[in-house]
Amino acid sequence: MNRSVRVLSWLILLVGLTAVGCAPTRRPMPDASMPVTDASHAVSAAFTRASAQPMFTHGYVAVSSRYIEPVDMAAFVVAGLDGLDRFDSRLDVEATADTVDVFLGDRRVARFAKPEEDRGSDWARLSIDAIQAARAVSPPLAAADAEAIYDALFDSALASLDPFSRYAGAAEARLNRGSRNGFGGIGILFTIRADGAVMVEEVVEGGPAADAGLLAGDQILAVDDVAFTRPDTDRVRERLRGPVGSVVHLSVVRGNGVLEVDLERGLIVMPTVKLSVEDGIATLRLSSFNQATTEGVAKAVQVARARAQAGEAVRGLILDMRGNPGGLLDQSVSVADLFLDHGTIVSTRGRHPEARQFYSASAGDVSGGLPIVVLMDGDSASAAEIVAAALQDGGRAVVIGTTSYGKGTVQTVVQLPNGGEITLTWSRFHSPSGYVLHGLGVPPVACTSGRANQTAPGVVEGVLYDLRTHADPIARRLSSWQHTAFEDIERRRMLRNLCPAEHHEPNGLDEAVARRLLQDPSLYARAIGLVGANAAPR
Repeated sequence: MNRSVRVLSWLILLVGLTAVGCAPTRRPMPDASMPVTDASHAVSAAFTRASAQPMFTHGYVAVSSRYIEPVDMAAFVVAGLDGLDRFDSRLDVEATADTVDVFLGDRRVARFAKPEEDRGSDWARLSIDAIQAARAVSPPLAAADAEAIYDALFDSALASLDPFSRYAGAAEARLNRGSRNGFGGIGILFTIRADGAVMVEEVVEGGPAADAGLLAGDQILAVDDVAFTRPDTDRVRERLRGPVGSVVHLSVVRGNGVLEVDLERGLIVMPTVKLSVEDGIATLRLSSFNQATTEGVAKAVQVARARAQAGEAVRGLILDMRGNPGGLLDQSVSVADLFLDHGTIVSTRGRHPEARQFYSASAGDVSGGLPIVVLMDGDSASAAEIVAAALQDGGRAVVIGTTSYGKGTVQTVVQLPNGGEITLTWSRFHSPSGYVLHGLGVPPVACTSGRANQTAPGVVEGVLYDLRTHADPIARRLSSWQHTAFEDIERRRMLRNLCPAEHHEPNGLDEAVARRLLQDPSLYARAIGLVGANAAPR
């Protein structure tokens, strides 16, 4: 199959929107608690006032009360109604000081008085009235079903707030919940070849497929005695997944034979941690943060330390979070807590009282005090940034790489009456030293921007030379990072440009510098001190 289709399959199965935490948008996974329905075959309901009123009221009240900043509801609702031009480009909605007007081309077809700013139910009624007035003059809109209208209106309205607030319909919301919490399935990654063959790409360790003996390279010929005909990713996923504990029968081609296999679906939480140990350095690659990430990190560190006890000395840890888009907030906190035995991990601040949280470390360090280097790049975001900032500000790790993405907001998930959900930004992260992560990111102590693939010894030594001889400029940069106000947009942009955010591939300069640093205890201590001198909480 071509590479784009293969990558899409992996994204759909492996990573997703982890909305209750913090992650840039990605395509999600289905919910474990119910059978998956192929959205393309769902029967959509007609748009009616009875069903739309609770939808809009619930959504508008949530936005008004929970969004991180006060919301101009007139502007928000009009932005949503402007989304109706998805169906008919002639439609337009405009607000005056006292009214909301609906136009078809140059002709005004309806005018409505603005309700009170904080009356969500009244704004809901206005929205329905405006939609019905537009449907009366626009055949394309009149033909649209309820879900299509909800999608257009909420997408457009939420896009007016920020890039991370979004709407998901019922089918997508089920996938999102599966991404966050796991799903009922058999524990494989699959691809679909150009000839339509459904191939097992990878078998998840400890899952039902692994227990049943399925192997990478097997072809799934049929599910419950129904062969695949022109399969696509959604249809294959729908057939393989279902309620936890339900039984599925597979016909599997291996070599020249066909195996008949019965499996009991289990709760599948995709692994996000991979461990490798080389020359006394344990590298933990964290791909994202789901509900099993902390357990995976703790287990990997314990395995690495067990090797040390067996005679293979482990001198340090590398936490590789390059390309990690984030995930669940509680998992980022608990991962940081594994290595910190005191101090602040992160605080969140928003307008809603429940959005103001403070997270502190508990006693204990799973690594036993091993030196830690964190690798970050321009694609490391949100939950990854929380861990990196907490370990760096706490004097527990040295960050190497580039400035991170700078996605420092928390999204809460609001369930809607139709089974869909709104992902809504409601707070910002503050690092232990006090700086706002959003729009700024985490600074590396050792910057590798512009040199990612240069691994010659001279280049590696050049980065380390900067740590040895340019301590004062590095310390001043880190101090400016920690003490520049959130409102000083221009200075924050300047700071990011000192070590530009970039995408870095594995096995480059970052790893080489990290390994050399961990092999030099005195230089490692010096690098740690560059942060600690300026990281007092404020």
